[in-house]
Amino acid sequence: MLLYALPAAATDTVTSATVSSSTVIDKTPPTASSPSIVVNSPTICQTGTSAALQTGLFGLSGGTTNRDENCELILLARSVFGMGLKVAGISILCQDARVWDGLWMAGTPCPYLGSIGDAAKAAWVENPSRAPEGTILRLSEVPVSIPAADDYPHGNQN
Repeated sequence: MLLYALPAAATDTVTSATVSSSTVIDKTPPTASSPSIVVNSPTICQTGTSAALQTGLFGLSGGTTNRDENCELILLARSVFGMGLKVAGISILCQDARVWDGLWMAGTPCPYLGSIGDAAKAAWVENPSRAPEGTILRLSEVPVSIPAADDYPHGNQN
């Protein structure tokens, strides 16, 4: 038998593949969060404020409440007035310079140590330093005179 062999040609195929990979980490930075401060009652004269700040490394949060002094005056005056103590209720409101000025300009001065009307007006003129800070009486450089009852064209306006 005869075998006939053909010379085999050597063909080498080199296959190269580059594998690249990257690792993605889905990690969000921590978050500073402040809870809301809810003051939700008409008889509590406070409001809440909160805030937060976050950087890549550091977080800070905080909150506080703020008093509303006008609201407190109104609630106190309303309570006292509701108990039948009308002059005391007005006296509480008169601690605010705006109320004090409004009543003064209307010719109905705030009560002064139990005095009302013309007696209170005379006492305030004699003691302007007892009036709330910022009132007309304390800011005026000219002494405030008390008009006599006959200075009004239609009688006493108090």
